[in-house]
Parts: sequence; C-alpha cells; structure tokens
Amino acid sequence: MLPELLPRPAAIAPEEYRQRREALMAQLPKGAALIVPGASLVTRSHDSEYAFRQQSDFYYLTGIQEPDALLVLLPGREAGQSVVFCQDRDPTMESWTGRRLGAHGVESLHGIDQAFENADRDEQLSGLLVGCDLLYLPLDNSEAISIAEEALANAQAGQRRGKPALKGWLDSRPLIHEMRLIKSPTEIALLRHAAVISAQAHIRAMRTCRVGLSEYQLQAELEHEFVWQGASGPAYSTIVGGGANACVLHYIENSAVLKPDTLVLIDAGAEFDLYAGDITRTFPVNGRFNEAQRALYQVVLDAQERAIQAVAPGVTLVDIHQGVAWDLTAGLIALGLLEGDVQARIDDESYRRFYLHSTSHWLGLDVHDVGSYRLDEETPRPLMAGMVITIEPGLYIPCEDDIPVAYRGMGIRIEDNIAVTSSGHEVLTSGAPKQIAEIEALMVKK
Repeated sequence: MLPELLPRPAAIAPEEYRQRREALMAQLPKGAALIVPGASLVTRSHDSEYAFRQQSDFYYLTGIQEPDALLVLLPGREAGQSVVFCQDRDPTMESWTGRRLGAHGVESLHGIDQAFENADRDEQLSGLLVGCDLLYLPLDNSEAISIAEEALANAQAGQRRGKPALKGWLDSRPLIHEMRLIKSPTEIALLRHAAVISAQAHIRAMRTCRVGLSEYQLQAELEHEFVWQGASGPAYSTIVGGGANACVLHYIENSAVLKPDTLVLIDAGAEFDLYAGDITRTFPVNGRFNEAQRALYQVVLDAQERAIQAVAPGVTLVDIHQGVAWDLTAGLIALGLLEGDVQARIDDESYRRFYLHSTSHWLGLDVHDVGSYRLDEETPRPLMAGMVITIEPGLYIPCEDDIPVAYRGMGIRIEDNIAVTSSGHEVLTSGAPKQIAEIEALMVKK
C-alpha cells in the first residue's frame, strides 16, 4: 500500500510578499534604494548543475523561484516601487530547461510593479539608480557589490552634470533578517507542514531500521518520504549516525553498517516551499533500549521536555540553554559520568566534554535561520510570538578509558521544532515519537 499523501497548506500569496517589500521600504531613509540579487545555477560537473535553490532573502521578498533574477526597491517611484530583472524569454533554452516567467509573468504572477528581462538590465538599471544617494545591498554578495560600484561610477560622472552624488552603501541583511525573525501565520503553516513531513520520514526510518542495514539505507527511506510528500528534498545534509558515529555532530558519510546493541542518531528534515523541518531522533538499532541506553536517553529526554515547557514570550534562549546545561549535568553526575556538585561542574565547564553545542537556533527559510540572538552585546533577545526555534539537547560519550564501558561511544540527541505563540508555544514536530515506550512499540510492529 502506498503511503497516504498529506494535505498541502496554502502557498504564500503575492500580497504577502508585497506587504513585506512595503514594510522594508518604510525603513529606508529618503533617497535610498535597495537591491537583492537572486541565486544562480551552480555547476555540479561538466554540462550539469546542482538543483536550483533560490537565495532566501530574495525569495522572502518576491516568491520567485527562477535563477539569475534581481530585485530593486525604489521607495516613492511613480512608475513602480518594486522592479525585478529576470531571465530572458528564449524558446530554444526553454525547450531544454522549461518555460521561463519573462517580464510579463513576473508582473502578473508575482505582483511586481515592473519587470524587465536581463537583456535590458544594463540599460535600465543605471537609470533606475540615478538620483539615489544611498544603496542598501547584501555586502556578502559580489554581484550586488559590482552593481553598487558601477552605480557609484555613474553617479560620479553625473555630478559634473549636476546630478546627485551617491554617498555609498549599507548592508541590507540586518533589516531583512530582523523581519524574517517573526513568521506570519502562512509561514508557520508551511513550517508545520515541513515538520509533519519530517516526522513521517523519521517514523518510516524507525520502522525500517534493523541490524545489518547501512546508514545510507535509512537515509534513502527518509529522503524518499520527503519527496513523496511533495518536499523538494532534505533541508540540509541528512545525518544517520550509528554507534559512535552519533558522536560526530555533523557526520554525513552515512556509510557504516548498523550493528546490534547500538543506537542510531538521525538528524534530518524536509524542505517544503523553501521552509525547513529539522528533527533529531535517537533509537536502538534492534528496537529495544538496553539499561545504559535507556538511562542516558532519559536524561536527554527529560532535559528536552523541561526546555520545551519553558518556551514562551519573554524567555531567552540563554535561559533555556542554562536550564538544559543544569539538567544534563545533574544527569551525568547521577550516572557516574561526572562527579561532585552540579553548579561546580557547570562553572568549570567539565560538562562540555559531553555536551558540545547550544540548545537552540532559529528555524525558517534556512535551517539555521537568520536573525541576531542578542539585542546588543550584553542583552539576549527575548522570545516573541511568531518566532520558531529548535530545542535539541544531546549527550555524546567518547570512547575513552575513564568512561564506563556501557556508555562508551553513545551519542544521543533529541530535537523538536517549536513555534512561540502569544500564550506559550506549539510543538510542530510532535508527530515524531520520542518516548521510550513509543519508540519500542513502533519498532516492534515494523
């Protein structure tokens, strides 16, 4: 029987993209313009490219999925405040790579005020930027820098004819990334859907897992489910780490054989309409936790559940991480992996031998989504309704002589996606089992 297809959420409407552009332009000083290049195709090998993935800021402001596009925002321009340059309509190329939007399609389908094809870009762009005295652009983008440098040269030449000078340029990313921190209800729905697909994939992997399979075979099960449910694929490189491979935080080789009496850690999430799911689950290869696995797993699970319960407006990620560090340290002491007082082991950071990373990150169009974690150098940012985060404590026990044999090479991480609401939080990834009894019951029935 084929897996049931999940109902798809509504796409983001052109009007929402327009509202974002208008909100961004409202922050620009008088006389400023903003440019955001889209992504280009990247060569994989001779005569083939990697699958195209749009640049996130450009997509956030336009919803356009074609390569080699450029957005220009010109507040107050009578002929249209939003201008997009796009690929030329080309019947020969379109017969190879598919239909292109063209200028008319960009305007009619995406609500852009005015569009030009790239063949007209050199002629049109310089005219659009005449009179701008300040440009906002992504300073990490070489194409944007080249456009700014050419605009500056044109402005300097124009000064001799009495035209305004271009004073320079500033980074557009802080303005856009601040906006992206707060997700709209439609964005939350897309993230929820990516999370549900991701949870279904983790269930599929649990049901499939058995001794003797290779890590890459579980990867295949996960990614099959992603695409079957309409996702573009994984939101990041899938991690399937059996045994001690789980202690390598970004292990992506996925080439080892799954062995009896070991755990397997899977960190995998689907990307749906460019929005990311990000789930980690850890479970026994043979379907049953042994005593040591059960004890260490419960320490991580208890810490994660208490951290999730703490998520609410006004709380900071620093608060949450400190609570997790306390809980994990207490658990390590209880199991004999650390000795002494909990606060002492936190103060001397000896717990960091087993817990190497932070508890949370932003989630959205990028799996490690954009936005500052602090209001200033001293002040952590408080959570607000509309933010989406991960909660992902973990313990990673090295294979070293001073470690009890039962725990050596054991890596456990449990990660969920959490939307902050006005009254608390919503766990978007609740469909992925994480209680010991749930996992064992699911794997026994496989």
